[in-house]
Amino acid sequence: MAAAFKQNLEEWKNKLDEALHQKNKFTDVLELIETKTGVKRLHLALGLIAFVGLYLMVGYGCDFLCNFIGFLYPAYASFKAIETKEKDDDTKWLTYWVVYAVFCLVEYFTDIFLFWIPLYWFLKCCFLVYLMAPASWNGSVTIYYKFIRPLGLKHEKKIDSGIDKVLDAGRVAFDEAKSTTNEAVSDALKKRIVASSD
Repeated sequence: MAAAFKQNLEEWKNKLDEALHQKNKFTDVLELIETKTGVKRLHLALGLIAFVGLYLMVGYGCDFLCNFIGFLYPAYASFKAIETKEKDDDTKWLTYWVVYAVFCLVEYFTDIFLFWIPLYWFLKCCFLVYLMAPASWNGSVTIYYKFIRPLGLKHEKKIDSGIDKVLDAGRVAFDEAKSTTNEAVSDALKKRIVASSD
């Protein structure tokens, strides 16, 4: 068991090291720091991950940092996915945003209880990283297909009917507001004309 864990850890470190040697702005900065300090970029990245993890446990504004991490990379990856001609990456990031939206909705109503959980922001950040992980065990795909999709398909007709009713009520309210506004403007103009003629 320990040997398998150690092997998985080494594979993960090798993949991370490989990703840290791809050419982009972030790795250019890491390369510059690596050259100046002599510290390998893998160790720099692991140190940054450890610092962020520790900060999420005890730092001020950890809620902002957690939500920033859960939003920044997926938003950029979604932008890149939209710009490609492939459909698979679009589906992957749409799945992430659906799961993220459901999670935010659940979190909104359970926040009063979740707030008291020790290390909540650290655990939430780990969960969001699990959702966006570029791996076969991607959390957003797993959660979507195991929970959200079956629930959505089961209640799809009711949801569509409810949305149609809300849209119809919105149209009626808009038409009523438009009619009332037109009447008020017309009455105001009539009063102004009568007042100016006196």
